[in-house]
Amino acid sequence: MGLSWQQGPLSVRAIGHFLTPEPLPERLLFAEPLRRRMRVKFNDTWIADSEHVILLHEPGRYPVAYFPRGDVDPQVLAPRDKVTHHKDLGETTWYAVHTGDRTIERAAWEFTSPPGHAAELQGRIAFAWRAMDAFYEEDERILGHAADPYHRIDIRSTSRPLEVRLGDTVIARSEHPVVLYESGFAPRWYVPRADIDETQLRPVEGQTFCPYKGLCDYYDIGNAPRAAWTYRDAYPEVGRIGDMVSFEPDQVEIHLDGKRLELERGQKVVPHGVDRGLDVDEVGAH
Repeated sequence: MGLSWQQGPLSVRAIGHFLTPEPLPERLLFAEPLRRRMRVKFNDTWIADSEHVILLHEPGRYPVAYFPRGDVDPQVLAPRDKVTHHKDLGETTWYAVHTGDRTIERAAWEFTSPPGHAAELQGRIAFAWRAMDAFYEEDERILGHAADPYHRIDIRSTSRPLEVRLGDTVIARSEHPVVLYESGFAPRWYVPRADIDETQLRPVEGQTFCPYKGLCDYYDIGNAPRAAWTYRDAYPEVGRIGDMVSFEPDQVEIHLDGKRLELERGQKVVPHGVDRGLDVDEVGAH
């Protein structure tokens, strides 16, 4: 999603290409000032607070925020012997994060000897997203990963008829669905609940979250697992899809204007962890 994730222009799976006479390097990294105040909370304590964060876009990964050391509480970083090597940015030193009675190993890192062309990352600390209690921009919590300023969502109404079937059973039929266009993803079609046979939807446990849309709930349909999803309390910015339902075209049949939709390239997402050696973040794929 956005600049370097999924099918963005710096992704290894980009659907477009730069119009240059010579091929670009296989991997392109992009760093820029975030120009937003970002804060990090751990064990109910603010451990980092900065208006000078650098956001690193790395192919195939979510953007990562790097804080100047001077904007990080020096008491919370406990050096460890663990050192790894980043293929582009060199030696990576890892830290435990400690506050009060709580310590998380390998919860922060820095590039100790980045190459000259990446000098702006020198002396900066990044925090493992899931290891922290929360990240904030100003006073609003950001879920999932650092927000990508190149990520965009557009929602459009349509009068094209849409029908969802599983075998001979009609799950939904609508003449006024909406389509959600999201950076790096194929279009997603959302259906009002009034146009759905909700007896066919079985709620399942577990949610994912998206920094741009909110918490996502899922449904099984017949023998098709997680074949549909909804953002019941979608963020105000995407409130038009709130409590509407969308369906997976590889789990059920979706017909738009009489034509069956197929699972497009880039429509299925396998989340990647933003930090090496840690569990992946559960991030909404829709």
